[in-house]
Formats: sequence, C-alpha cells, structure tokens
Amino acid sequence: MKFADLGLSTELMQAVDAAGYSEPTPIQAQAIPPVLMMKDIIGIAQTGTGKTASFVLPMIDIMAAGRRRALMPRSLILEPTRELAAQVAENFEKYGENHDLKMALLIGGVQMGDQIKALNEGVDVLIATPGRLMDLFERGKILLNGCELLVIDEADRMLDMGFIPDIEFICSKLPEQRQTMLFSATMPPPIEKLSKQFMSNPKRIEVSRAATTNKDITAFRVNVKPRQKRETLEWLLRNDHVETAIIFSNRKTTVRELNKHLQRAGFSSGEIHGDIDQATRQQELDRFKSGDINILVASDVAARGLDIKGVSHVFNFDTPWHPDDYVHRIGRTGRAGAKGRAFTFVTDEDAEAIDNVEKLTKSKIPVFGKDDVRVELKEAPSKPADDDERDEKPQRKPRKARQETREETGDEAPRERKPRKKREEREEEPKRSETKRGGGKPRREEHEEPTEPGEWNGPQPGFLGVSATK
Repeated sequence: MKFADLGLSTELMQAVDAAGYSEPTPIQAQAIPPVLMMKDIIGIAQTGTGKTASFVLPMIDIMAAGRRRALMPRSLILEPTRELAAQVAENFEKYGENHDLKMALLIGGVQMGDQIKALNEGVDVLIATPGRLMDLFERGKILLNGCELLVIDEADRMLDMGFIPDIEFICSKLPEQRQTMLFSATMPPPIEKLSKQFMSNPKRIEVSRAATTNKDITAFRVNVKPRQKRETLEWLLRNDHVETAIIFSNRKTTVRELNKHLQRAGFSSGEIHGDIDQATRQQELDRFKSGDINILVASDVAARGLDIKGVSHVFNFDTPWHPDDYVHRIGRTGRAGAKGRAFTFVTDEDAEAIDNVEKLTKSKIPVFGKDDVRVELKEAPSKPADDDERDEKPQRKPRKARQETREETGDEAPRERKPRKKREEREEEPKRSETKRGGGKPRREEHEEPTEPGEWNGPQPGFLGVSATK
C-alpha cells in the first residue's frame, strides 16, 4: 500500500513525498482512513512504529476546512512530556507546510506570554501538556468548547505520571460531539475505563501485541554488581561498535554524576533530566541530533518523545522501576526499520523488576555473553618468565634466626646499621620511580605485541564469564 491509496489530499501528499516517505507503516495504513471518516480511534502500537504521523496527517486535512477563533482552539493534542509535545509540533510543521494552519505549543518551562498571544490570535491545532493547559484554563486564557477533535497520546504514560484526573477534567469541558483518538503502547484497565467514558463506539487498531518490543532491536541483560556498572558501561561503549547511544537512569542525580564520569573518561556526552530548563534540554537534544555529542544520558523524562534517527544503542544503566518504561526506553533505537541493540544492567536487587519486564513483554531477555561480543577477545598478557624463578628462591629468614645462625657458625657480628637519613636529605634524593621507570611512566614489556585496531587485549570483564547466550 502507498500513501496515495489512503485518501490524503494532493497538498499533503507533496509534503509526505518531500519528507522521503512513500509507504505507510501498519498503524498508519489502518488508522488514517477511519480518522478521515471522523471515527473515534483506539490505537495500540509499540513505540517507533510511526503512530504520530497516523493522526497528524489526517488531522491536517480535517483542519484545512474551517475558521479559527480567538482563545478557542479547533483541535487539541495532549502529550505527557515537553519533548514529545515538541516532537509532534515538528511533525505538523513538516507535513503542514502546504496548508494555512496555525499551531500553538503549550508546555511548561517557558514563558506564558508568547503562548497567550498565540491563543488570542486563534489556533487550529493546540499541542499541550496537561499541566500547562490546566494552568491557562484556570486563568481564563483558553476556552475548550470549540474543540472538534481530541488526541490523547501515550495514554499509559499519562497514567504513570498521574495525569488521568486532569485528562478527565479536560474531557468534561470539551463538547460532547467531537472526534476522539487515543494512542498507547499498553492498555491497562484505567485507560480502558477512560476510553469507555469519553469515546463513542471507537475502532480498535492493534498492530502488535500490547507491550511487545520491536523485532529490529536485539536486547540483552547484563548481570553486574552495583560497583561494576560504570566499568561495564565503559567497556561496552568502547567495544560494541557504538555510533550513538542513549543511557537511561532512574534518578536525576545518577544522570548528572554519570555524565561527568563519561566526560572525564574521554567520551562526548550530554545530559537531560527534569531539573534542566526547557531551553537547555532542547539545546542538548540539538547537539545530539547534529552529532556534536554521540552519547546522551537521560532520565525517563526523555524515554518517550525522542524520535532521533540512527540511535544504534540504548543502555538501561538502571533497570526500570516500571516495566512499561522498559518498552519505551529501548524503543529509542531500532526505529523506522533500522537495527539497534539494547543492554539492561541487572543487579541482585533488580531481580523482581526484570521479572516484571519479562512478564509484561512475554519474552525472556537473553544474558549477554562471549558469543555476543563484537570484538575479538584475547587472553590477558602472561606474567614475565622470571616470576617463577623468583617464587623458587628460598625465603629470607627472620632477623632473630639469622643472628642465631651467625653465632653458631662463628660468623662476624652483624654490621652496624647506618643512621637514618634526615628528612631533608631524603626529600632531595630522586624518587625510585623517577630513576628506574622513566619518571613514573609504565614500562611496556618487550614481549608484548601491539594491539590491533578494534581488538580488546586486556583482562576480560567479569560479566563476560558467560560462555554462551542463555
């Protein structure tokens, strides 16, 4: 099937062609026609399958007819995070370039002045996070009784973040005669209840089993001790052909500390988390997209909403507390048909959390072992040959035993000890490491061969003790 078969307008098809797309993904092929027919939709699809375009494209054609009014947006898209809201706004700008539509973005972390000004001028499409939308509604800066179309995106994430009461309040202020679309990767009972309460005979579209992971992602679990996490992460970053990577942690403090550690270790990395203002977040994302940095350390604030092409790896530095977050974290790689690799570090304390992930995804995560390593592993260099000879030498007798031996054999009395040198004299002498080892620089043994590029010639990390993938 081609995009031309879905009933989209000529102007919209030109924008789709300019973006380089010709064939729709399964969720797009199944969702776009009923949306154009003004039906309510429940879309269940794993992250990275193109569900954003499945509602953005038909909305542009639907909103093309009509007149905007001040303070009364004609359509509303609710997103759980600022990053995801900004991502949807980028899609509208890209696909709506041939349409006279006005869009406004309501998110926290930025000044309200420009947002209020845009609402006063009238908008066709309003993309908002629930918190900022509720704030402006309570101030009387926005009216929702003119909204013809509602999209609730990432509904399960809304549930996790405690937004469901806000969603219910917002839905109660919208006109009853409207079109509603709800999209989610998982469908827990509270979301089912929400759909039955505010949707009218919705069409259910499920392109894959709920909470399944992308088939293009090769996932591993790495069993580690808590203190070995950083060492293990560094080894994988240097030896698993990492092009670009996102590293997720459960805590904001860990994100900051880990980013500083990676920068000290020579990696080109940045960070985003909830304590960073929106302008700085966007700056870090732009650096990551442009290639100025190739590693992004993030909290779950970025697990959803990052649609960046070419992310080769995802690392769960901490096993996610919520199993749903696992699906969305690793979904940052393997997007749009590309291949990706995902590693989850699992400590003894994470046993229950990783079990919950495997129960949700209904699949066992294999343990990373020697067979999965992408570089040739060599044995650690052997000890110098004279080590064995030194071991065979007789041990030196204790001082008392040596004195008794000299008395029995008639040897001369032990030599008098030389007086200890004064502190000043000792400080003036050159250090042993400077005289014997060239100023403290480590020596390279003559029998060692140089390491070939791309090969690991050091001691093998403990997590590679697994001989085969389990």
